[in-house]
Amino acid sequence: MSLNYQKILEQRIEARIEHPSILDVRTNLIHFALINYALPKERLERLIPTDRFEIPEFEIRGKKLALMSAVPFIDVDFHFLKIPFLKFKFPQTNYRVYVIDKKTGEHSVWFFGTTLGSYYVYIPRYGFNIPWHYAKYDFDIEWNSKLNKYERYSLSTKSNWGESKIELEDTGELIEEHEGFSSYSEMKLVLTHPTNGFFYRNDGQLGTYSIWHDEMKLTKAKPVHLYFGLYERLGLLSQNEMLQPVSIFLCNEILFDVYLPPKIET
Repeated sequence: MSLNYQKILEQRIEARIEHPSILDVRTNLIHFALINYALPKERLERLIPTDRFEIPEFEIRGKKLALMSAVPFIDVDFHFLKIPFLKFKFPQTNYRVYVIDKKTGEHSVWFFGTTLGSYYVYIPRYGFNIPWHYAKYDFDIEWNSKLNKYERYSLSTKSNWGESKIELEDTGELIEEHEGFSSYSEMKLVLTHPTNGFFYRNDGQLGTYSIWHDEMKLTKAKPVHLYFGLYERLGLLSQNEMLQPVSIFLCNEILFDVYLPPKIET
C-alpha cells in the first residue's frame, strides 16, 4: 500500500503539544546542517537492535543502501518552557541512522550519541542517562542574509568520543528532489522530519524521546572537507567515504520543541 507522505508530514507538524510539561524544552537552532551518508545496512546491523527496528534501504547510486547522518547546529536559547528566563547557548552534533520502528511502523531515527560544546552536557548525561559527550568546538561561519546563503561554513570538534571536521560550500539552491525517494514529500518525511528518536542509554537500556519542529527551509551544500571520528571508529565509513555524502542540507534557523524527560522504552 502506498503511503501518503505529505499527509503524514502535515500530521506531524500539526501534532505540537499545546500544554507542555515542566521539563519540556524549546530552542532555536541556527546553522543547522544535515549531512547524509549512504552505506550497506550490514555495517549498521550489529549496532542497532534489529528485532525492534528495521533499517530501510533506498536505491542510491545503483545499489540498495541504508542512510545515516551527522547533524551539527547551535542551540541559541535552550530553555525549559516553564522557566523561560533561564536560557543556555551551546553547539551540538547528533549522530543518527534512519530506521523504521517495527512497533509503530513510523520512520524514526536511531542515535549513536551526541556531542555538546558545554559542560552542561553532564546534567542530561548523568541525570537522564543519555549518550551525550563533551566536545570543544571551533566555528568559522558567515551567513549572508541578503543572498540567503552561507559565505562560509566551517567547524571542528575535539572530543575523545566524536572528533569532527566539517567544511561546506552552500550553493544557495533549494532542495527539490533526492535520489532514492519516490517524491519530495517522502524525502522530507524520512530525512528532515522524524519526530521519535531511540538510543542505548548509558546503562544499556533502550531509551526514547520525541521532538516537534515546523517544516524546514533547506538549501543544498557541497562537501569541501568532512571527517567524523565516530564513524571511522565504528567501522561505518572510511575517510574517503566521508568525503562523498549522498546529500548535504543547510537551514539557517529552525525552532524545536523537545519533550522531556527521555523514557525507558519497553
